[in-house]
Amino acid sequence: MARPDPSTPAEPTSRPRLRQQLWARHAYESVTSVQDGQRKDYEIAVNDLGADVLRSGLAAAMAALERKRKRGGGLLLDHLAAAGISGLEEATGQNLPDRVRRLELDAYLLATREVLQLATWFRRAVQATSKEEG
Repeated sequence: MARPDPSTPAEPTSRPRLRQQLWARHAYESVTSVQDGQRKDYEIAVNDLGADVLRSGLAAAMAALERKRKRGGGLLLDHLAAAGISGLEEATGQNLPDRVRRLELDAYLLATREVLQLATWFRRAVQATSKEEG
């Protein structure tokens, strides 16, 4: 049986297999869908997310996004809700903070870990697609 030629690119339509690959794709698609008028506020919300989770916990970070709902937080909540976080699969941007606050301890810890991983992917996507240099 012949092996595939390594010089030929893999199929561009290949589906991601790992959760990290799915989250990376979701983050890049979400960030690129943000309109220019909302971009700066959205970037601030994304850059604050990981630090807020580490500093204050997931529930407090969700509350901070709720307070920033009109300044990029609402859009980020929508994008996080669509990411398929464990225990929050059916959540929407509107009810995500409340759903987080209702999680049992084990589910809360898992969701915290996953949101931190998502925050990393969102931050990378924001940096990679930023129009500002420097």
